[in-house]
Amino acid sequence: MLDLAQDPVALTAALVDVPSVSGTEEPLADLVQEALQAVPSLQVVRDGNVVVARTSLGRGRRVLLAGHLDTVPIADNLPSRLEGGRLFGCGTSDMKSGDAVLLHLAATLTDPAYDLTFVLYDNEEVEADRNGLNRIVATRRELLDADLAVLMEPTDGAVEAGCQGTLRVRVDIPGRRAHSARSWLGENAIHAAAPLLTALVRYDAREVDIDGCTYREGLNAVHVEGGVAGNVIPDACTVLVNFRFAPDRTESQAYDHVREVLQPYAVELVDSAPGALPGLSAPAAAHFVEAVGGTAVAKFGWTDVARFASLGIPAVNFGPGDPNLAHTREESVETAKITAAEGALRAYLS
Repeated sequence: MLDLAQDPVALTAALVDVPSVSGTEEPLADLVQEALQAVPSLQVVRDGNVVVARTSLGRGRRVLLAGHLDTVPIADNLPSRLEGGRLFGCGTSDMKSGDAVLLHLAATLTDPAYDLTFVLYDNEEVEADRNGLNRIVATRRELLDADLAVLMEPTDGAVEAGCQGTLRVRVDIPGRRAHSARSWLGENAIHAAAPLLTALVRYDAREVDIDGCTYREGLNAVHVEGGVAGNVIPDACTVLVNFRFAPDRTESQAYDHVREVLQPYAVELVDSAPGALPGLSAPAAAHFVEAVGGTAVAKFGWTDVARFASLGIPAVNFGPGDPNLAHTREESVETAKITAAEGALRAYLS
């Protein structure tokens, strides 16, 4: 059984040492469920590999803390190891250190000022239709009712508001096959992608200030596929393009912008997710920022704050992990940041 009362640094290591790449979270979800069911003040609900624990203390307001259980594929960085003041390992930053803080508070915060909901969910690092939180929104919406949601995403101890939207488009570029010894008889589809790639290189990314948070957009090729054989002029090339857009754009506006930039190429929308405005004018969010200290900054990247924003629930990102180290072979977290995040949240929730 996981010891949720132990120091959050040690708890982080315990969570990291249970591999949980997206789609394989069940063993970790089992341990989390078992540990939370041992806390008398919590009512625990299991739905697939989502574990929800709630208090019913009759408080006037409810705060929800959420974290995903999955990680990206392991990159020769398990088991965890402690070196000086830093814990290394897959998921240390994104986001098992945040999960450890959440779980430690669930077990040890006996007299909170708010009713609390703790949500641990699966498949955040993959496509949206597999996201466990997305499924709960569709099937058990009432479990997520709250006045404020705090996503324990890696923010290096800062409050990161809102999030960028994201979409991917596919560009299929045709050509004509020929023997490479007689290349003039063909049309090289890979070469035909050059103007598209040049447009992306020259793209002037927009910076947008919203509620004092500066979001920077980015339009980038993330995958190129083409080629038949070493002696064949390719007749097809596919470029996958990702657009990270500021939350003042809708998904439709973002798609229109991409089509305009990539003219005359025809683009096909692969997937998209909306961003979330900072929402710092909401009293609950403003109070949280004030309580944990510092100034809120923009979230670079997409997180499930967008999902809570779509439900009308103010939400912020706040966790001990360093987002710049997420998904890397060198992924790690400062142990002092874990301790500080736990202290800040304990003070706020008390």
